[in-house]
This record gives sequence, structure tokens and C-alpha cells, in this order.
Amino acid sequence: MTVDLVFITYNRLQYTKLSLASVLADPTEEFSLTIWDNASTDGTAEYLKNEVSDRRIADIVLSKENIGQTAAVNTIWGKSNSDLLGKLDNDCLVTPGWTRTLALAHKDIPNLGVVACWHFLPEDFDYERAKHKIQQFGKHQIFRHPWTCGSGLLIKRSNFKKLGPIQNKATTQYWLQMALKGYINGFYYPLIYQEHMDGWKSKYSRLNFLPFDQAFKYNPAYQTGRIKDFEQYHRTYKEILENLFTGPYEPEYYVGWRRKLWSLRNNIRRIREKLFLKH
Repeated sequence: MTVDLVFITYNRLQYTKLSLASVLADPTEEFSLTIWDNASTDGTAEYLKNEVSDRRIADIVLSKENIGQTAAVNTIWGKSNSDLLGKLDNDCLVTPGWTRTLALAHKDIPNLGVVACWHFLPEDFDYERAKHKIQQFGKHQIFRHPWTCGSGLLIKRSNFKKLGPIQNKATTQYWLQMALKGYINGFYYPLIYQEHMDGWKSKYSRLNFLPFDQAFKYNPAYQTGRIKDFEQYHRTYKEILENLFTGPYEPEYYVGWRRKLWSLRNNIRRIREKLFLKH
């Protein structure tokens, strides 16, 4: 199956160099790559124009304004004629060959929605807690969840055409809507890792030499005020993992009255855990 990837950059040139190298590391991996720069001001555009070359690079778009990730993805995906569409962020290091495995899964599983590489640390994955959500589909296994991360992923172009463009930066809601229509979403298993260089344990993390507000100033969660400091970031990190391991894979539990019931049960569980820890 043919694959179109969009790789989005905005500053953090040191990340871009490492991330792009990981994308292009396996010369036998077949895809068409569009690099989209959102008006970087740190030399990224010059680097892309003068130092980047690979037969699989279909285009390098140097946007004159920062239109955001969603608009860039919609633009490139909307023009594609390939079977599969993928997205990559410039702060993730992918495992070479990842597209082959995910593309084969899409070929063999007709109702596969979005399937992604694991963007947390390898040691964050708890098999005992996750195994009830790992399901077999022919020769493939998917660690199911209604949504995945926003990088290192593939979806079918036909599904993008059915659902239309991603709205208002709401990628998670987009995957949830896909799951509500009956598609299988999740992370490929055995896990294919992508290292999030902004992650707090990554050796490349800017947290190693910059204060939190500077290290995370390009992070969407920080920009919207959902994460304001390291303590909140770490708490959110743990909550996301908790939801991945214990949250239902059925999308119905995240909308309407089922969502309220699930939230209530979660709050009761957290209170019980706190009370237990106090004793």
C-alpha cells in the first residue's frame, strides 16, 4: 500500500535534525514524504533547503506563517492519492521500518482506523495491566484505545475522506469519532517505539538545560494552559498512562452518560487510593 507522510517542523532545529534522520534512516522503507515548516525562525528553513536530500521527499513546504499542525496536515492529506496517510512531529524519533508494519496491518485489517507507534517510554508499558486490551486480528495485535498520539501513525485515506478534515486542532476527538463509527484504533503490538524527545526522561529533552516554560513553550498543552509546570506535566503524564491501561477501549464510554458514569467511577477509585495510602 502506498504511504504519504507529512513531517511538520516549527523551530527546535536540533530536534528536527535528529527526528528527520530517524525517518529517513532505512533506505528500503517506501513512502512519499512532505516536509512542512511553519515559519521557523531558527535556521530550520535554511537547513531544509540546503542540507536535506532523499529520493522519497516529495516536497518541502516553507510556509510564510505558522498555520498550525492541523491545517498543515489537512492540506497535505487532502491532496494525497495514496492508500495511507501518516503524520510525524519533529520532536519524535521513530523506529526505522515502522511504516512497513503499520501498512501491512492496514492491508490485513479492513476496519483498522488509526494505528500508531508507542510514544511513551518502553518502561512505562505495563503488560499485566494492558493485556486485557491487546486483541488479535489475524496475524496482527492491537493494543486498543479510542485514540492514540498525534505522531508516528497511519490512517487509511478513505477514512479521512469519509470523516473530512480535522477540526480545530481536535485530533483526539477526530480519532474518537473514527472509533465511534466502528473502526479499530490503538497502538500496534508488540509495541513499535518512538522516542518523544520532549519527554522528561529523554536524554535529548530541553528540560535538561532549560526551565520548564522555555523547554515546553512549543508544546500545545503548555500553550493552551492545560499544563503550566513540571508537576502538572508529570501528573498529566501518569493520568494518560492510567487511562490507556484501565480505560475502556469502547468509544461509547467517552461520550454522553457513559462518560459521566466512567468519570464518577474513576473519581471514587482515586479517593479510595488516597485513603488507602494515608493508612
